[in-house]
Amino acid sequence: MLRISNLAFELTEPITAESAAERAGIKLSDVQSFHLHKCAIDARKKSHVHYVCAADFEVKDENKYKNLKNAAIVSEKAYVFPKSAPLKKRPVIIGSGPAGVFAALFLAENGHRPIVFERGEEIDARVLSVERFQKDGVLNPESNIQFGEGGAGTFSDGKLTTGIKNIRCRAVLERFVQFGAPKEILYLAKPHIGTDLLRGIVKNMREYIMSRGGEFHFSSCVSDFLLQNGRISGVVANEAEYACDSVILAVGHSARDTVSCLYNLGTNMIAKPFSVGARIEHLQSKINESQYGKSAQLLGAADYKLSCHLENGRGVYTFCMCPGGSVVCASSESGGVVTNGMSNHARNGKNANAALLVGVSPADFSSNHPLAGMEFQREIEQKAFFEAKSTYHPTAQTVGDFLRKKPSVGAKAVVPTCLPDVHFGSLDSILPNFVCDSMRVAIRNFDRKLNGFADESAVLTGPETRSSSPVRILRDETFQSNIKGLYPCGEGAGYAGGIISAATDGIACAEALILNQK
Repeated sequence: MLRISNLAFELTEPITAESAAERAGIKLSDVQSFHLHKCAIDARKKSHVHYVCAADFEVKDENKYKNLKNAAIVSEKAYVFPKSAPLKKRPVIIGSGPAGVFAALFLAENGHRPIVFERGEEIDARVLSVERFQKDGVLNPESNIQFGEGGAGTFSDGKLTTGIKNIRCRAVLERFVQFGAPKEILYLAKPHIGTDLLRGIVKNMREYIMSRGGEFHFSSCVSDFLLQNGRISGVVANEAEYACDSVILAVGHSARDTVSCLYNLGTNMIAKPFSVGARIEHLQSKINESQYGKSAQLLGAADYKLSCHLENGRGVYTFCMCPGGSVVCASSESGGVVTNGMSNHARNGKNANAALLVGVSPADFSSNHPLAGMEFQREIEQKAFFEAKSTYHPTAQTVGDFLRKKPSVGAKAVVPTCLPDVHFGSLDSILPNFVCDSMRVAIRNFDRKLNGFADESAVLTGPETRSSSPVRILRDETFQSNIKGLYPCGEGAGYAGGIISAATDGIACAEALILNQK
């Protein structure tokens, strides 16, 4: 296969085999097949925003074109899951987020009939619980934006970008398409699905896994682990015991009770760095104009990604940017407030939002206990609940007031999107001083990179404390913890940071589970 990179196309120009071959210098009559490998927006020059693509051609004679500019002969190897006889005991998977469901998918396809326990509800019931919370402020601690079928990623922008190089990444994208995602995710440089499409996709995946012998138990929180001679021998869910000898632990970054249970059983784990801050909302039209100039009307909602390293040694960055999205209250514990962001596939909301985060490390925690980061998060979340007069209303503050250290009393041009409401006040009352001070410096810094980032009417809503897991559950080269048969997996165990990396880690743990049985 011949891959030609750096092919430029105007925004109004259709990208076809004919137009791509012409730019590449390939005779159309020699082309046997064509597809896009990557497509990105080049907006470095606002006077000429355009697409830059890499295209794959099957041609009659590759050697004829191998010396073309930006040409390479490539041979992409597809990921193959290891084959084996069915396991003696059915594997258990705890959690149905990306890590858990992709582990279940590959195990089910290969005849191993996994059993999946999910503390939250199946997707349709989960959506109703979330909608009830957003309308009435009544939290279901077991089924919410953090817990339930599809995991926390189901209520997000559904980003499929990742910095990892892993042969399993392509397999994950192809499976998403198989279960209902648009085919464009296979070639867009910044693919996303959106929370509205993800709901149908996770249901399709579950039904397929069940058709291959898999089993799902919703509203089933695993409360204990049974051990025999230092090995997993079973789990307890809803007071019933289930015998097993292998467990993939894919509980996500908010299952604090499960992590505490494992710590008390002697599972090796350490505190790890993560980040805290708030969501920042701007008018999406302003972000579009800043990023694309006059070409904004020809393109969809623009995104951004900003970072800086401050003189105080702190790193500050934007994370999980949701174009045309909304801020959501993502609480999962009674008496605590935490925010996140989400977008539908169309990204057609009025506001843009992103997490504005400051790095924290174990040195910032109150002790050197492995779970000290969890307590650091919880303290901030409980302060926010108290600040909002014991409601699940995140604290909001305009950027102008935040920079002046002045509590806000209401919105200006940018109206907060968080439901059911926000509590206007001061982020300084809920976040550590070093976090707020670092955010203030970063906002001014980012305004020089993205015009309007420090707009006084922009809104900060917080706290955001669940950017990643505060703990890493240690595992060895076989992917097992010191408790044999236990496979810490995905974002909650400290080994992933997004949908794609979590999904590939789930596949890797399923693969290791099979190989360790041989």
